Amino acid sequence: MTGWRRSEGVNPQSRMPLPEGVSRGAQFSVVVNDEKVSAFEGESVATVLMANGYPIMRTTQKGEPRGVFCGMGVCFDCLVIVDEVPNSRACMTWAAPDMRIIQQQGLTRMRVQEDDSFDA
Repeated sequence: MTGWRRSEGVNPQSRMPLPEGVSRGAQFSVVVNDEKVSAFEGESVATVLMANGYPIMRTTQKGEPRGVFCGMGVCFDCLVIVDEVPNSRACMTWAAPDMRIIQQQGLTRMRVQEDDSFDA
């Protein structure tokens, strides 16, 4: 989504500290809006986006920003495009290595271009 950036003043690696005896899963990379960011095994796409400074997951058809609201897949405010699949619920989708995530704009259909790249 052209022009969308990380939130200002947010540490791009702002995950909560872990209690003693608890460890994170394996670290890997995903791509958010053509930017490589870190993720950990066991994190949802919503967690990866918020931890890396992307609180806006999509916009409505009128351009109003939306993000995680319920966090359990009921409200559909966190819809994103994951690996070319639009309307994926970020809160219900597990992050995976090399996943491509794009903040979704309204209900625009995906357009696959001749060079196999895509945009929303």
